[in-house]
Amino acid sequence: MRQRFAGLRRALLDLVYPPGCAACNAPLIGAQALCPSCFAGLRQISAPLCPVLGIPFETDLGPDMRSAEALADPPPFARARAAVVYSAVAGTLISRLKYGDRPEVAGYCAQLMALAGHDYWAAGPIIVPVPLHASRLRFRRYNQSMLLARELGRLTGLDVDPHLIGRHRKTRQQVGLSGDSRLRNVRGAFSAHPHALERLAGRPVVLIDDVYTTGATVKAATRVLKRAGAAQVNVLTFARVVIGEDLPI
Repeated sequence: MRQRFAGLRRALLDLVYPPGCAACNAPLIGAQALCPSCFAGLRQISAPLCPVLGIPFETDLGPDMRSAEALADPPPFARARAAVVYSAVAGTLISRLKYGDRPEVAGYCAQLMALAGHDYWAAGPIIVPVPLHASRLRFRRYNQSMLLARELGRLTGLDVDPHLIGRHRKTRQQVGLSGDSRLRNVRGAFSAHPHALERLAGRPVVLIDDVYTTGATVKAATRVLKRAGAAQVNVLTFARVVIGEDLPI
C-alpha cells in the first residue's frame, strides 16, 4: 500500500511540477534526466582509450598503447576512467550539482560513472570521495563527490568511506589555474585517517571526483592513500577534459 501511495504521490507531483531536463530545464515526459538535445551533447567515453588515463583514442592502437600524457608523466594511481568528455552539457550538469543546489543530478551522473568504471567493481573496492575542506563544505552544504560516491555505493553495493582521507588545508578553487599551479595548490592539502590501514582492510580504493582536468587533485589524494597503506588506487570521475575537444576549465 505504501508503494502504491508513493507512486501516486510522484505522479501527482509530476502533474503539478513537470520534471525538467537536468541541463536546460526543458519539460520531460517520463523518467529520463536529460532531453534528447542535451543527451546528444554528451559524449560517453568508451574503448578505444588509454588503459592508464582513460583518454579516448580516435582509432584502436592496441590494448597496451598508452597516451602521450601517461608516458610523459605516469600517475601514482593505477587507472583513471570517466563517464563523459567534458563539454558544455557536462559542464552544466556539474555546475548544477556543485553550485546550483541540485543534488539529485548525482544520481544520473553516477549511473554513467558506474558503467565507465565497470572493470573496478569485481575487486570489491572501497569507494572514497575526494573531500572538501570544512569551510567550503559549510558554504556549499554538501560535497558533490560524496553525493556521487553514495550513489555509486548504492548502485554497486560497495562500501563508501568518506573519512578515509580529509582535506585539512583550505585551497584555492582549481578553476582557472595552470597545471603547475594546480599541483602546488593541492600539495599537502590531504591527510589520511589515523586508522586508515584498518579501514582499508587490504581492499583497493576507487577515488571519486566530479571532473578530471589535469589530475592534480586526485594525484595528491592518491599519494596520501598509498602512504596510508592502499595497495591500489583507481580514479573515477563523471567528466574529463580532453585536449582539443571542447571547453577548457
